[in-house]
Amino acid sequence: MSNNLEHLLSVNCKLGEGPVWSQAEQKLYWVDIEQACFHTFEPATKQHQVFQVGLAVGSLALRRAGGLVLATKGGFAFSSGRDTDLEFVADPEEGNPLMRFNDGKVDRQGRFWAGSVHQQPAIGLAEGSLYRLNPDLSVARMEISVGITNGIDWSLDNTLMYYTDSLRKVIYAYDFEPASGTIANRRIFIDSTAEEGVPDGLTVDSEGYIWSVRWGGWKITRYDPAGKVEREIEMPVEYPTSCMFGGENLDELFITSAWTAFGPTYPTGQPLAGDLFRFKTEIKGLEQASFAG
Repeated sequence: MSNNLEHLLSVNCKLGEGPVWSQAEQKLYWVDIEQACFHTFEPATKQHQVFQVGLAVGSLALRRAGGLVLATKGGFAFSSGRDTDLEFVADPEEGNPLMRFNDGKVDRQGRFWAGSVHQQPAIGLAEGSLYRLNPDLSVARMEISVGITNGIDWSLDNTLMYYTDSLRKVIYAYDFEPASGTIANRRIFIDSTAEEGVPDGLTVDSEGYIWSVRWGGWKITRYDPAGKVEREIEMPVEYPTSCMFGGENLDELFITSAWTAFGPTYPTGQPLAGDLFRFKTEIKGLEQASFAG
């Protein structure tokens, strides 16, 4: 394990995902999809809390009005971030009991993007869609025939959107129009079909480089804007899931992980699986946008 990589918190998440850093609160939020909860952690005080919400939460993001917006098994919902109550606002997959939401992120204009996934994606079903929840709470369907929505983020100049389909083992790039929120001209940015592991969550740093977590690959890969590997960080767990910059100076990379791929019981051979990690870097991330609705 790298000298800069710290095992930060033992949480044993079955499917930890989607870390979100609140710079104002100096607090990290993330979800455990399969255990129907979200977590919070304040590094300064070491305070850790778990909020059981009763259904799968695929991702969450901060709201400008305060609290959180979540993408869940029951659609988009609001939360105060301090209790287990949810206020549901839209469910574009209503009537599809085998679908749930997975990863998501807010763009710089305050729209929340999140993708649905079939609950048995391993059998090769690409039935998911990518949705955009607008600040007026209307929902736009932006992409169809998606396998497993994972890492989403935008280039520094806000003209590209990066979007991971883990089932296909690729990271796509789209032309992005900030004012309208439209995407076009999809092409493959990173093709991982010949590599170990699967691209999962990602984040873009202050230099415009892309950090992609490798599910089943024991590592995180940093790509330059042209798609060339700049560095790799070895992880002590086989299934890291996602990453996000945080800390007072936004130079700490928080990394979630999972153990669900091992089966129904916790793997004794990987005692850190599902835990939270922190990688201290010389590179800064970007403060995350908040949902405008």
